[in-house]
Amino acid sequence: MKIYLNEKHIKAEKGAKVAELVKEHKPGAEVCVLNGFPCLMEHTVEEGDRLVLIKKGEVPSKNELEHLLSARHTPGIADKLKKASVGLAGCGGLGSTAAIALARAGVGRLVIADYDVVEPSNLNRQQYFVSHIGLPKVEALREIIKKANPFTKVESHHLRIVPENVESLFGKCDVIIEAFDMADQKQMLVETVLAKLPKTPIVIGSGMAGYGANDLMKTRKTGMLYICGDERSEAGPGFGLMAPRVGMAACMQANQALEILLGPDPRIKQSES
Repeated sequence: MKIYLNEKHIKAEKGAKVAELVKEHKPGAEVCVLNGFPCLMEHTVEEGDRLVLIKKGEVPSKNELEHLLSARHTPGIADKLKKASVGLAGCGGLGSTAAIALARAGVGRLVIADYDVVEPSNLNRQQYFVSHIGLPKVEALREIIKKANPFTKVESHHLRIVPENVESLFGKCDVIIEAFDMADQKQMLVETVLAKLPKTPIVIGSGMAGYGANDLMKTRKTGMLYICGDERSEAGPGFGLMAPRVGMAACMQANQALEILLGPDPRIKQSES
């Protein structure tokens, strides 16, 4: 029978144990992942299975690394995400967090745009480091993404997003994530996308100030617009923003983008019934 071992098609005896394949193909491998989930050496493989063997501490070749990065994915997901393109309007707390989550998931192309530079007050909720202070956010974020997943192509634009450039920036994206701070900017982007790119889904963040109240975070859909957050807590004087709740909203946006790209996960749907 045929199986995939580290994403290469190989022949294996029917009923072969993982331990036998380790001995033959990757002696010393300690991490074994079968169809996206860790397995034991005594597990047997079946026709079409995807087995990943990893030797801890070993630095893989560039070609092998690309496959190993998605070892814990559900089989078949990585190939679909590799062809996907997501635009991120803003690279602050929402944008930087969502972009890195999408890169780690394996989205093939990210278009990031922001006019700002990293400053110290950003570091309480944005994915930057002290060494990035003073750098354009798009430049710092590109650097971080490349460290997390060097196979994601990053198209960066250091500019202010206005109605006149939204279509040229994000027109080729499958999904757009809104990641602005200010309500008027959010409104501008939503109105522009719905008018000029009506077939492109847009995922916005709304309501993530303060801390706690996990149960209030949700996603709501209306037409091509998806809203992630509690839709009530707006940052202002005396009511700040911090990493946990901003990160929750950003990861909800990234997660929603994946569902748009891949369709609903059938295994989660089954668990609901």
